[in-house]
Amino acid sequence: MIQVKRVSNPTLLKQFVTFPFKLYKNSKYWVPPLIAEETRIFNEKTNPVFKNAEAHLFLAYKNDVIVGRIAAIINWIEVKDQEKPKIRFGWFDTVDDLEVSTALFQKVAEVGKNAKLTFIEGPVGFSNMDKAGMLVDGFDRVNNMTTIYNYAYYPQHMKALGFTTGLSWVEYEISVPTGVPEKVKKFSNLVLKRYHLKLLDFKSSKELIHHADAMFDLMNRSFKDLDSFVPIQPYQVELYKKKYLKFIHPDFITLIADKNDNMVAFSITMPSFANAMQKAKGKLFPFGFLHLLRAKNRNDKANLFLIGVDPDYQSKGLTAVIFQKTIENFIKRNIKTVETNPELEDNTAVQALWKNYDPQLIKKWQTFKREI
Repeated sequence: MIQVKRVSNPTLLKQFVTFPFKLYKNSKYWVPPLIAEETRIFNEKTNPVFKNAEAHLFLAYKNDVIVGRIAAIINWIEVKDQEKPKIRFGWFDTVDDLEVSTALFQKVAEVGKNAKLTFIEGPVGFSNMDKAGMLVDGFDRVNNMTTIYNYAYYPQHMKALGFTTGLSWVEYEISVPTGVPEKVKKFSNLVLKRYHLKLLDFKSSKELIHHADAMFDLMNRSFKDLDSFVPIQPYQVELYKKKYLKFIHPDFITLIADKNDNMVAFSITMPSFANAMQKAKGKLFPFGFLHLLRAKNRNDKANLFLIGVDPDYQSKGLTAVIFQKTIENFIKRNIKTVETNPELEDNTAVQALWKNYDPQLIKKWQTFKREI
């Protein structure tokens, strides 16, 4: 018999956060998060997302042993402002037992019914800056710190429970060219001159922080028409500055501004922290931070994290400017391969950006949805 308990104290929260470490302990492909960071996500006192969201965490037990977990999340901006009566689910992990999955989703449905919501969708987090999508292809590839890894039986459980496919994302691997193609250089220079644009220069993470607000504002404008996008709130920006920007060397950021110093495009790439996170085993101390520091400074693999372009400048070739600077940085740092990070499968405009770089499809994720 499966029992499901609501997470209601720090001890249960620790068990909720650390359950995947037991579930995936024999997996070569799962990349563990930092335990302290995961715990802070669910701290209503320190995570500002709870100003407009709520989370209900559950643990499933069989014979008094934890066998699964799930978070039922309501983003009230999405529900009220965007009029989507959706309850999100995330942080879903389970042993290969359909009874466990059934019991966990019954709790999500109960929370949704009590809030007068009509459908369930996930896995997603509180916002678009959180991990999203259940892995459905690429189980033999290492994930990274911004994506979800799960076993192959997960999507089988979803289908057995009556869920259908929602959104789909794909990820490609690209070999870094040995030099910037001449046509990219020429087109990049032409774009900068034609639209009176310039690259913003900064030398440190501290200088980068000054541009962070403009970056997130541009991201909201760039992605506002995507069906799945919920605008990033100002109070969330401060959290993401601390959560992500501290990992990124300034060389991996490209910022483009117009003649009035208004930001019109940005890109964020990161050295791959996958192997470092596996070695850290969820902890920065005593030695975890050393693995991350090495990965930040010496790496032959990178991840494309985000690209944002002002709607007024989309389709005007600004990606050529981004590609030139990015490729130059990768060559300088001896980075040989790059993963694109998840991009919506029907976003053909983004996928067309990689067509000249022999992209190899390596992973695919989906959300799953069902009426309550």
